[in-house]
Amino acid sequence: MKKILILSLLLVITVLVVENLYDSDLNLKTMPIEERDSAVYVTKSVEADVVEVVYGETVGAEDGSANLVASIVVNYRSFDTLGEVSVLFIASLGVAFLMNGVSVPMPFKSKPNFMLKVGGRMIFGFLMLLGIFMMSHGHLTPGGGFPGGSLMAAAILLLYLADEDYRLDIHAFKITESVMGSIYVLIGLLSLVTAGYFLANTLNTGRIGDLISAGIIPIIYVVIGLKVGSELTGVLHRFIHGEVAE
Repeated sequence: MKKILILSLLLVITVLVVENLYDSDLNLKTMPIEERDSAVYVTKSVEADVVEVVYGETVGAEDGSANLVASIVVNYRSFDTLGEVSVLFIASLGVAFLMNGVSVPMPFKSKPNFMLKVGGRMIFGFLMLLGIFMMSHGHLTPGGGFPGGSLMAAAILLLYLADEDYRLDIHAFKITESVMGSIYVLIGLLSLVTAGYFLANTLNTGRIGDLISAGIIPIIYVVIGLKVGSELTGVLHRFIHGEVAE
């Protein structure tokens, strides 16, 4: 009975999604960007002298990011983002401390079959590409370092779950996490010295909407993504190898 209810609920959700995304001819519904709610943010102006900011046209805006969230998270309140990254680091450090006696991986209750192993490796590539895309396009679309790095860690988790014999060189991820964290802080301190505040956007912001734009924002997102992905991978590694030695 539960399975029937779940399948019925999934069917209703699927119908609602299709009805809202597609018209009667199964063409994807679209609307001009000026009619969307997001147009308010895309055409935002943050300069002291208020001027119109046009997506794909405006050059040299204060932060140059088409994504308002990116403007706030890694620009105007970038010092707070350092705190968020530090929270994740402390959580990862706590897991490593509490599970310091790890000995052998936890055995699977059922052996992964051939299809699961092959399918997991195929999906792994797509997840990694999506994570990289989210990191590198965070200044243009919803995404950024945290979700991109989390997605890359989820891809590693998929390999663990799909293959009992999979082993990971966790030392490389530890080095990546340390290097990315150091780069993040050094960029912030350099901006503090040269521009007067932490992680000031000192690079050319380019044209809003271009991939190479928004100054240091995409660079910071990539650094955060690699750091977050490495830390979460370390946490997953600790939990998967969670047999504590007595």
